[in-house]
Amino acid sequence: MIIAQLQNQLQKLTPRRIFSAAALFVLLASAARSSAQALPAAPTPAPAPMSYNFSFGSQTAVPGATQVLATTVHSDNQEYGFEPGAEITCVDRSASANAQSDAPRGFCTSDKPFFFSVNVPEGDYDVTFTLGDPQGESVTTVKAESRRLLLEAVHTAAGEIVTRTFTVNVHYPEIAGGGAVSLKQREVGTMDWDHKLTFEFSNKRPCISAITITKVDRAITVYLAGDSTVVDQTEEPWTAWGQMLPRFFKPGVSISNQAESGETLKAFISENRLAKILSTMKPGDYLFIQFTHNDQKPGPDHVDAATDYKSYLRLYINEARLRGATPVLVTAMNRRSFGPDGKIVNTLGDYPDAMRQLASDENVPLIDLNAMSKVFYEAMGPDESTKAFVQYPANTFPGQTMELKDNTHFNSYGAYELAKCIVEGIKADDLGIAKYLLGDTPPFDPAHPDPVALWNLPPTPFSTPPPPAGK
Repeated sequence: MIIAQLQNQLQKLTPRRIFSAAALFVLLASAARSSAQALPAAPTPAPAPMSYNFSFGSQTAVPGATQVLATTVHSDNQEYGFEPGAEITCVDRSASANAQSDAPRGFCTSDKPFFFSVNVPEGDYDVTFTLGDPQGESVTTVKAESRRLLLEAVHTAAGEIVTRTFTVNVHYPEIAGGGAVSLKQREVGTMDWDHKLTFEFSNKRPCISAITITKVDRAITVYLAGDSTVVDQTEEPWTAWGQMLPRFFKPGVSISNQAESGETLKAFISENRLAKILSTMKPGDYLFIQFTHNDQKPGPDHVDAATDYKSYLRLYINEARLRGATPVLVTAMNRRSFGPDGKIVNTLGDYPDAMRQLASDENVPLIDLNAMSKVFYEAMGPDESTKAFVQYPANTFPGQTMELKDNTHFNSYGAYELAKCIVEGIKADDLGIAKYLLGDTPPFDPAHPDPVALWNLPPTPFSTPPPPAGK
């Protein structure tokens, strides 16, 4: 069983026992080859429809569509609907003469962010949103699950109806064949680890006319393994680059962000997170790997940059390759640590160089986010760069009584800029998924970051969370 085999390898590594990189690689590669043969099949859910077609508004729904009204609320007894507490207005525009002839004749909207959920099996889904108002303007931002950005701001003129399609990943904590991810308390009940697909709609006037959800088996899944600088952060203002990445892809590629705050290369194995990824991985998928911030710290999860750090990374690389997937190493971004000369001081020791060397030795694609982040921070400067991080005076957000002064974690602007760096790395490495990148963003140079004053992403409702684990 893959969980037992991976955990067994982890237990053999203690802080006092140091393996050479070559010897440990041979040991772990042997276990990986045998575990690949025993890898369980993907979960087989209870019978469920593979396509869902929802029509929003009080007008008569088109044939084959399920009508959604303001009173349609998701619950234990209702498998689809708005999340409780939403203040929804649904509009019937059947009599409108302004809309396109074949366009939906109604929509639902709200002046506050609102959520719509559907119970679905685990997997990848093509999701098409139909947006607009036959008689008025609309501006809609869409996020999926735990604040994964899909659409920044789609503006439609009066009478204009548009569609946008993305591929979205849903993952369960349960692992096929037995076992489950050992979720932290902060993860329990979050939208990334429940048994439903959730969308958040916001902006000046979001108008949702229809949603079509279709399960797909041949999408390329990009798995993300990492820490709090990668994870789908659940609460404002913390944001990580992994949850911004979906916004840049066309249908056909989904982002399965299974990173978590406080994680290390060791803990990601012992908590069954790597096993979870491997249990659903298929040929043609990708595994992006970013660990350093917590691995460098003293303690039982510490790994030395020159030895065990490389050896654990080799395990991740080998496991991905055994399943026909492409591993991609991502050097950890710098902390915001300026020296008196206005240049970034390296606080990550030899770990970035160790990853660069391993990428060269193993012929693994490398995205050097460490180098790009240095250029990005220095371009903004010591003062302006605070606007890319979680640095806010007390009472900036409801219920936030303490000053937030975090030089490791990012707000939505900083995370978005780093996601752009990842996109540039994908292009530079000529990865196969580059052809799925949307063409609506120009090339990004971290030496010339986007003006922070122009950034305006509507926040998800704030609930005064604790800060992410790890610094």
